[in-house]
Amino acid sequence: MGTRVLAAVLPEHDGPTAVVPVEMGDRGLGQRDGIEAKTIVLEQLRDALALLAEYDPDRVTTLGGECSVSMAPFSYLIDKYGDDLAIVWIDSHPDMGTGESDYPGYHAMVVSGLTGHGDQELLDILPATITPDRVALLGMHDWTDPTLPAVAEQWGLTVFGPDALRTSSAPVLDWLVATGASKVAVHFDVDTIDADEIQLGLGADVGGLTSTEARRLVADIDQSVDVVALTIAEFIPRQVIHLQQILDGFPLLGGTNKPS
Repeated sequence: MGTRVLAAVLPEHDGPTAVVPVEMGDRGLGQRDGIEAKTIVLEQLRDALALLAEYDPDRVTTLGGECSVSMAPFSYLIDKYGDDLAIVWIDSHPDMGTGESDYPGYHAMVVSGLTGHGDQELLDILPATITPDRVALLGMHDWTDPTLPAVAEQWGLTVFGPDALRTSSAPVLDWLVATGASKVAVHFDVDTIDADEIQLGLGADVGGLTSTEARRLVADIDQSVDVVALTIAEFIPRQVIHLQQILDGFPLLGGTNKPS
């Protein structure tokens, strides 16, 4: 539903639109190798990569869905642009989990996978991975696991908390210059926006960036380098979903016909 609402409100675009088929039933949801629904995760990842290979785009906008929707397009673009690409991951959470972590959700493992860490079966599917020094976590303030700050330092990830970005985008722009990349892939998880302002994501994450700060940050990045990927992830349109539930079974809306 979040994807459908985003598609309805975003501007028209010139390029083609491809929809990755998503399993909506109970098939393949079992946990395997520490990853929830691994069978379906791998199937949908292959489907997404096949669509990207078919269209061979130079840039990709992805509407989620949860954070794992960035895995296929970002890996595809890493393969296309190599060291000329950097990734900015705008999210309240680091998404650095692996199959060894306590939490088995695949959407919390995307940064790990893109930087070559985690499940080998998943990594074998990816066209390419990126070195962690070319990935920055922006607005990140909930590590989710107390062991992850040390892991981020060990891997070489760069982290900018919300307070480092309140008044200026300069720290991120300086980091981008240091990478030498002329192109960037931007992942934007809407839970980065402070829930005290508006709750857009699944959780009520407070203390994040404001809408104004996030808009300024992305605009400054766009002015500095060529944005070749944008993902909008984790949008939960609560009012729309609630309205859908209310209207379920209403007459003349295609519901079950009454006996004559």
